[in-house]
Amino acid sequence: MALDFGSFNYALVAIASITAIMNPISTAAVYTTLTEDLTDENRRNIIRESMQIGLFVLFFFAITGQVIFFLFGLTLPAFKIAGGILLMSFAIGMLYPKKVIYSPEELENIAIVPLAFPLTCGAGTITTVILLASEASSIVETLIVYLAIIVAIGLSYILMTYSALIFKYIGEHEVRVIVRLLSIFVLAIAVQFLISGITDAIIEVYNSLP
Repeated sequence: MALDFGSFNYALVAIASITAIMNPISTAAVYTTLTEDLTDENRRNIIRESMQIGLFVLFFFAITGQVIFFLFGLTLPAFKIAGGILLMSFAIGMLYPKKVIYSPEELENIAIVPLAFPLTCGAGTITTVILLASEASSIVETLIVYLAIIVAIGLSYILMTYSALIFKYIGEHEVRVIVRLLSIFVLAIAVQFLISGITDAIIEVYNSLP
């Protein structure tokens, strides 16, 4: 189970993909705004609960991705294409963000909505985790997906924990610049999923021809 160059490259792609789409910087910014009137203890509890939920949900989909394919009769190429389109829409949304206003009911438990859903484990992150887990060709690469989830969650945890200190030196303009840079990376991932899915679908159709 040695980590060869291919596995190392897969690890970089997995960590970068999940982290970019999860976008811990935006999560920390939203967390800071929503919890500014809470006590330090309540803020810590919210971080811990939201990250525990996010970790559980992403692990769940990493484990059950293949089962979902089987139950719904999906093929990996079809899911890659659908996932690529979905991620592309997320990337465009990151490039041209709209201000989201949460109702009092939604903010009843900030740890669940919006910090866990949709910021930490939204549709884009879940899709990416399922695709990465489905593409894993060895036990090492499968473990890498779980490691990538832990790294992304850990980064979100750290940024939220030290958000007051971080945003003291990073202004709103700088945050927007960083988010847009991340959006370009997410867009590239989306295009790669589309290319890979279309290529695999063509190969499947060609192989099924008499």
